[in-house]
Amino acid sequence: MRVIPVLDLREGVAVHAVRGERTRYLPVESVLAPSADPVELARALATRLGARECYVADLDAIARRGDHGPVIRAIGGLGLSVWLDAGTATPADAERAMAQGATRLIIGTETLRDPRDLGGIVGVTRAAARSACVLSLDFRDGRLLGGSPAVERLDPRDLAAEAWAVGIRAYIVLDLTRVGSNEGARLGPARALRRDLPDAELIVGGGVRDRADLLALQGEGFQGALVATALHRGIVTSLTVDATT
Repeated sequence: MRVIPVLDLREGVAVHAVRGERTRYLPVESVLAPSADPVELARALATRLGARECYVADLDAIARRGDHGPVIRAIGGLGLSVWLDAGTATPADAERAMAQGATRLIIGTETLRDPRDLGGIVGVTRAAARSACVLSLDFRDGRLLGGSPAVERLDPRDLAAEAWAVGIRAYIVLDLTRVGSNEGARLGPARALRRDLPDAELIVGGGVRDRADLLALQGEGFQGALVATALHRGIVTSLTVDATT
């Protein structure tokens, strides 16, 4: 199991995400770098923690208020594999994200408007032969978020199965109300998905507090965890998890 560091970008800086209340996010204060400059933070993740990948949430793109294309390309230029959530909901969105250097393309249910677009998005990334799609099942207090009422009404497990049918093999289960909360991850939906799709790559996000939480996730068979706050506070200092050490 591995730790995937997260950078949330808004208006040119990295911000500290707390409970999905985005209008209240403030610039990150991190032990890793002296400022909230996202490229400097990404460089510190690479040089100080040995990061090879980074989940980047472009909050401006998700809200359809511009994007951080140059910043994202600069982060990729550091040698980091970029997991990019830029509000991808259509094949055209996927093409833009790949042009910004996405290595793994995040399709978040929060912005997905029509599940029938999943196949087209996968087709775009396959044609490019370099980006793998990841479906992020986004929850708030246990309720699936969707970019349309049609998505919000879906059973998350049915949507995951539909994604599997069009070739998606990696999933994130993210509870926004646990992000930055120091309350631990909510695992019910992730456990259900693990049972349904035992061969899927499954990443948990939201609420990871420390190494003990990471070991517990590893023990349940999850392949990775998205982590931000615990890294910036210096609580988690390694991006690998090994119960023998």
